[in-house]
Amino acid sequence: MEASKVIHAIYTDDDVLMSAVKAVKAKRFHIEEIYTPFPVHGLDKAMGLAPTRIAITAFMYGLVGLTVAVTMMNFIMIEDWPQDIGGKPSFSYIENLPSFIPIMFELTVFFAAHLMVITFYLRSRMWPFKEAENPDVRTTDDHFLMEIAVNDNEEELETLLKGTGAVEINLIDKAH
Repeated sequence: MEASKVIHAIYTDDDVLMSAVKAVKAKRFHIEEIYTPFPVHGLDKAMGLAPTRIAITAFMYGLVGLTVAVTMMNFIMIEDWPQDIGGKPSFSYIENLPSFIPIMFELTVFFAAHLMVITFYLRSRMWPFKEAENPDVRTTDDHFLMEIAVNDNEEELETLLKGTGAVEINLIDKAH
């Protein structure tokens, strides 16, 4: 359930932002989102976000690439059109395995990298021609924005955020 009102607290330093996130989470307020101009190390843990599973998908995509490589090379070089290239035998896949290893490695990396990027974009809902969701253009330059859900506790939140070093605090109505 998304709150109809949120507070945007703006910070100018990532260390101040990090301590502010810890203070807000300690008071058990829900942080909707944080917008930063660059990745802030440890911010995901401070917010209590679940770890990403992109490494698991990368491994699975690598296995798909390896399977495609083995199947492709077996069909092309052994079954469909076996040729005597440089005196190498073409009777079985195992006899040619050493010369196939670079292709297996390259296709494993190719599939893992490309499918991982596609998965990241789809999971992040960042497809072509999507309108930006950034609430303040300054967060693409040098400011950090913390968006906190408001549930009839504006004064308490504003007091807390001023104490954490926010340079600007705005109450925003998200009703569309």
